Parts: sequence; structure tokens; C-alpha cells
Amino acid sequence: MMLSETLTLRGFVHQSSAEKLSDVTDGAVRTVYLGVDPTADSIHVGNLAGYMLLRHFVDAGHKVIVLIGGGTGMIGDPKPDVERPLTPPEEVAARVQKLQIQARRLLGDIPVEFVNNHDWLGELNLINFLRDTGKHFTVNNLMKKDAIAERLKSEEGISYTEFAYPLLQAYDFWHLFIHRGCDVQIGGSDQWGNITAGVELIRRKEGKVAYALTLPLIVDKATGKKFGKSEGNAVWLDPLKTTPFQFLQFWLNASDESVGDYLKLFTLRTLADIEQLLITHSEAPQKRGAQRALAHAVTELVHGKPAADAALRTSEILFGDTDISSVTPVERDMLLGCAPQSVVELGTSLVDALEASKLASSKREARQFIEDGAVTVNGKKMTDVKHTVEDTDFVGTMALVKRGKRNAALFVRA
Repeated sequence: MMLSETLTLRGFVHQSSAEKLSDVTDGAVRTVYLGVDPTADSIHVGNLAGYMLLRHFVDAGHKVIVLIGGGTGMIGDPKPDVERPLTPPEEVAARVQKLQIQARRLLGDIPVEFVNNHDWLGELNLINFLRDTGKHFTVNNLMKKDAIAERLKSEEGISYTEFAYPLLQAYDFWHLFIHRGCDVQIGGSDQWGNITAGVELIRRKEGKVAYALTLPLIVDKATGKKFGKSEGNAVWLDPLKTTPFQFLQFWLNASDESVGDYLKLFTLRTLADIEQLLITHSEAPQKRGAQRALAHAVTELVHGKPAADAALRTSEILFGDTDISSVTPVERDMLLGCAPQSVVELGTSLVDALEASKLASSKREARQFIEDGAVTVNGKKMTDVKHTVEDTDFVGTMALVKRGKRNAALFVRA
């Protein structure tokens, strides 16, 4: 299967500056780059599709570059609603280092070159930049870019600093074209204007053709919300920000409507394998086989197989039918290291303990859950709202408490 067909079937293609995608992907060896600004010190799941797209280019024999924007990160890509605060240079540099380490781990052993645009943007001469680059852009066209146009309508407006950002990204593309032979830039759909600015700069300055390719906005089909934003919080690849267990849970909670799309975008399983997996899943969706396959594959990709295995096993113990008294010492340690937990003193009312563990948002809600028979402790249904936590509720130092089928926590004896 040609790369153009693979990318189309997997859902990676939104816009391309070429008349035919195959002109970019299926002919001569290309050098492709993905640019990432250090707006945080960790990659989040919203960025993952770009890295997966790079992997497919490498598998098809193309060369890839990851640009981490130590220079552009000092400026900030314009947001449609507010000016970005300027980040201190030392913090930008620290973020660049962390993102590069994460990206190397994520991309594995595939050949990839990492560059930092501060290496050349930091040396730019302002007069030369305005003459050699700024001359090729009109204010009229810059004002048509979505984020800039929105900001111009607001009372806050936009600073010249952020207004000039598209010129810097265009310069990056031109620089990599000249010094690395890079002729394709990929990015999210919101980057189309910035990427095509580079395509146009290369055409004007060099009289040659370069290409833009963007990914679609990924949306949870069940909620209509932007991918990765369903809980209102970013899901990070840094295990100190989002633990492997929490990371796996995010993917396990993928909707049936979207799980097929996510398998195609975020795993390397073959399309035939995914199709068969979805057929099996449709026959027994309550088993969430597709979600389990997705969650384990992406967690393994990001955190490694041991962490993925441990996170999945922890999830099975918490949300499955495993008797906590049967878990091994290793699994107990894994539960204590991964699972949500709350330290509980003997004699604490179960109502208070449920609220403290966030299995209930209030005492009133905790009492309602107990009365409805929705709460179990080590598999035993609790129906007495006056119950206090006793020694017999624990197996060793732990008690597995569930509220319904999808919410669980460990009570750890104080």
C-alpha cells in the first residue's frame, strides 16, 4: 500500500498544498519536519498524532526532522483570544531539553534529527531579516490569518511581537530547506497559514516547490469535544504529570464511536488487524476489547511495556472482578503505586471516607450511593449509611472500594 493511501485511510490528512497527496508521499525521498514550540515542559496527547505521522513517513523511507522551537517559543504563536505571556529564556531552554528527551523516547529507534530554531533565529540580523524575509509578506495577507484576524477584532488587539510570528515560522522552513534539504512541513490544521507562509517564502526566494501537509482536528465523536479535552485537563506524557495508570485510563475511556479512529491514528497496528479487532469488539462491546487494545498499545509506546502491563493489570483489579485477597505482593505494590487511594483511620464513617476519596462529591451523595447499593468494599455491598470503617474491612492494609463499575479507590489503613 502506498503511503498516500495509508495516511488517508488512517485519517492523517486534512490539507495538502500539492494537487495530489501522492506527489508528496509516494515519489522521491522527502525530508519532512514537525515543529513543536515549548509552551509546556511535556508533550500532551493532543500532540501525539504529529509524531505518529512522522513514524509513517520514516517507515515509507523518508527522512524526518523534529524542530523544537527554542526561538519561536520566546515569541509565541498567536492565540485567537489572548496574548501569550513571555516565558523567561531559561525556562524556554529547560522545556526544550525535556521535550527533546520525550520525543526521542516516543519515536524510539527510528532515525530522526532534532534541531532547535534558536540556533539560527537567535543570530538573525533585524535589518537583513526585514529586507530578505519581511519584504515577501504583505500586512494584508497576515491580517487574514485566523488567529490574527480574531485578535484584531478584540479590545486587546495583538502585539507586533506575535503579529510577526508567521514570518519566523516561514523562515524556519526556508532555513531547513536550504541547510537540510527539507521540503515538507507537517502540523495541525491550525498551523496551515504558518506552514503555507513557508511554502510561499521558499517559492519567492528560491523559485522552488516545497509542501505543506496538515492533520485534521481530532474530535471525540461521542461528545463533539476536541480530543484530549474531555476531562477539562491535559493528559501529559510526563509520568510525573499524568501517571501511566491515569494515562491508560484516558484511553480505556475512549468512546465506541471514536476508538477505531484512535487505533488508526495512535497505534502501529495494521489496518487489517484493526478492522478485525473492531469486528470482534462490535460482537461484545461491553468487554471493551478495542479500548483495552488501544490503551495498552499507546501506554506501551509512551511508557514502555512493563509500565503498560502494570497499569492494565491494576485497572483489571480495580474495575474487574478480581478478589483483592488473591493479589500477589507485587500486585499489591503496583496498586499502591498506581491506584487512586485515600488514607483512612479506623472508626471513620464510610460516608466521610467516600467523600475524602472523591468517590462521592459530598456526604449527601455518599449516603445516596450507599442507599442505592452502589458501593462495595472488597466485593461486599454496603447498605448501612451509619457503617464505620473497621479492621475487618481491610485485607492487610488495603480495602478496595468501588462505586458502580467505573469508579474505584483504595482505602489504606492509617
